Amino acid sequence: MNSILNENSGQTSAELILLIGGIIVIVIIVGSYGVNILDSINKSLKSLLESEKEFILNNI
Repeated sequence: MNSILNENSGQTSAELILLIGGIIVIVIIVGSYGVNILDSINKSLKSLLESEKEFILNNI
């Protein structure tokens, strides 16, 4: 009976490690996706500001 309890305890620990590992993988994927979106927004805004700067300087 004691060996069964020890086996369940080990199984619970392994399941918890797998669960935490899965959460970490999901966080990394979502973080990477967020960084890519922010990089795209940054490039778009930089392009817009450059074109507006050129437009204003040409109209002076």
